Amino acid sequence: MLYTAGVGHPVRPLRCHAVFPAALPHTRVISFDVEEHHRIEAAAGVAVPVGSQRAYGERMERVTLDLLDRLAAANVLATFFVVGDIAETRPRLVRAIHAAGHEIGSHSWDHRRVHHFDPKSFRDDLLRSKDAIEQVTGERVTGFRAPTFSVTRETGWAIDVLAECGFEYDSSIFPVRHDRYGIPDAPRGPFIAQGAEQELLELPPLTYRVAGVNLPVAGGGYFRLFPPAIMRAGLQQAARGEQNVAMLYFHPWEFDPEQPRLPLGRLSRWRTYVGVGKTTDRLERLLQGYSFRRAIDVARDLRTETLPRYRVAEEVKAAGVALA
Repeated sequence: MLYTAGVGHPVRPLRCHAVFPAALPHTRVISFDVEEHHRIEAAAGVAVPVGSQRAYGERMERVTLDLLDRLAAANVLATFFVVGDIAETRPRLVRAIHAAGHEIGSHSWDHRRVHHFDPKSFRDDLLRSKDAIEQVTGERVTGFRAPTFSVTRETGWAIDVLAECGFEYDSSIFPVRHDRYGIPDAPRGPFIAQGAEQELLELPPLTYRVAGVNLPVAGGGYFRLFPPAIMRAGLQQAARGEQNVAMLYFHPWEFDPEQPRLPLGRLSRWRTYVGVGKTTDRLERLLQGYSFRRAIDVARDLRTETLPRYRVAEEVKAAGVALA
């Protein structure tokens, strides 16, 4: 094994941007971030009545079960990053995802961005989510995705905490510029994310490199806004070896065009609901046109690969943030 997630390593003094040859053939991962619609970042601070929250939860469960049927029809196994609270409130859904052979990772306890935590409270949140899912499935949770891709330079200390909590990989660092997230100069393919003392395999979402800029094409709002040809171009570029692993992501609420709209501001409303009437047909074509694997299977294959290392948390070490 050429790297070991969860074991302390000295942090290299420089970021590494080199692209190393890898023996692993190009592969694609399809993932779903499972949270009720009212938990999305755009709705942070919006007062949603308890009755509406319950209704969003019921819709989320129904749409996710429909997604399971679509994946089964296409013979595709996926990774579902599930909010831990859902494992307690809707264990039947989590058991259905697991029984279908899909991987279940953690998407935090209640979908709060990492920026809301310090290392200790983040650890508590992680372990609470991890334990709730494991109690339902009987299987260890090894993957994590932060809400709103909120592992950034500011929250790079999260890498240390994730490794200490026993996660094998993370998929939270988006190598793009965005007003809410992103580390634009992070590697576009799998890499070893370095915290202050620990390191962890990172599986970043798919980007398309054009005119010297990383264009986000992995899913979500980009899947709804951009023509399908843009995602195909990103997948083709990845297949030429520029990223090696193409990580896609979606949310169940994006496949429910009839859901009641949240009272959002103009920009947030447009970002949230643009193209929701097109997503189901686009997903069907995607499932029929490509093969996919679970993130955990790809992560374990990568254990024997030589991957670039990239320092995420250098500011944390300088500040002397305690992780205990």
